[in-house]
Amino acid sequence: MAAPTPCSPVIVHTDDVLGLATYETGDHGIHTRGIFDPELLDRCISCGFCLPACPTYALEKDEASSPRGRITLMRALEAGTIDEYDPVLQEQSSQCLGCRACEVPCPAGVEYGLLLETWRDHQWAGRHGNPLAKVLRWSVERRSLLRLSGLVRRFARTTRYARSTQPHIMLGCAERVLFPSVSRAAMRLVRGSDVPIEQGCCGALHAHNGDSTRGAELARRLGQDLPGTIVTTAGGCAAHIAHNLGRDRLKELSEYLVETGYLAPGELLVDDEQGGRRRARVTLQDSCHLRNGLRVTAQPRALLRQVADYVELPSAGSCCGSAGSYSVLRPKESARVLAPKLEEIMAADVDFIVTVNPGCQLQLATALALRRSKTKAIHLADLLVRVEDDAAAGGSGTAGIR
Repeated sequence: MAAPTPCSPVIVHTDDVLGLATYETGDHGIHTRGIFDPELLDRCISCGFCLPACPTYALEKDEASSPRGRITLMRALEAGTIDEYDPVLQEQSSQCLGCRACEVPCPAGVEYGLLLETWRDHQWAGRHGNPLAKVLRWSVERRSLLRLSGLVRRFARTTRYARSTQPHIMLGCAERVLFPSVSRAAMRLVRGSDVPIEQGCCGALHAHNGDSTRGAELARRLGQDLPGTIVTTAGGCAAHIAHNLGRDRLKELSEYLVETGYLAPGELLVDDEQGGRRRARVTLQDSCHLRNGLRVTAQPRALLRQVADYVELPSAGSCCGSAGSYSVLRPKESARVLAPKLEEIMAADVDFIVTVNPGCQLQLATALALRRSKTKAIHLADLLVRVEDDAAAGGSGTAGIR
């Protein structure tokens, strides 16, 4: 039997819910529980193109740990052929990184990220949810706590009012505490920008951790607090905001800089072994949601090539294991995902690995420090501002980093 067309509802006839042996098209009344959007759930044709892109499938080589297997589980849940809180459902909804790499090769246009959010909304409801995820959701909603912690850490100087004619720098919840220099750097790079003080969480953490309804509410509130163009330095937040507010409201930093014609004033130089100076060697770790959700990949690379010798890692586009809160909720699996990437970084002999997302930066910086690697993790905004500072100090943009 030929595989169904991408728009056809699909049901899999097997004895085992993960066997995936045959296809049949048409509406077979499998949408009995009303958990999922039927059109989204039926879009998958079980072709398997997603399997090579999936980090957890690469580790486990288990059908259940693949996007295809998880969608089969979602269908079984929707059809009522498996208990709603079966341990397999609980485990697989949690084990998935949510990186959305499976969406890129999918010929049927499956919006796996939305399916996963819906699945976790159901699977993690009430007492079935991860307690730590609930604590994280609660903490990022405390605006006064975020503001106080950020002030202590000295994030970018804020303004009281937001004007719709100015681009607004979004203060990421984790970033303002962990990497406050990023917002300061972004404000310098985005000329004429402001940082309105009345801004809270964008809701991405909620959407990815079992409460997409609240996540959407927080995104809409952020849109009201920041009228006009929102510039974010966090790739994970970018895709969530764009989905809820519209692509025209959101610009990721590298995207904004390239579109506005940013030109770096010099190069990034480092000391060489002979006591001289050389152009820095840098590589990039993509943000999964920025790459797979918004397809922003060329812009950060273009900026890096302006200032340094760029080296592309084979796994630059694959998840580093941070995956938002994943490294906190499932640290062992997170470390397993990261391990082969660390070997690539060490072999590449680069001075910096550049990130466009705070979670990736923390994941890589911590692991590289533990290995006592010479390679340092740095956010793109901080790296570009270093070049600007060097240009101002040296007069030619070649003062470099010692």
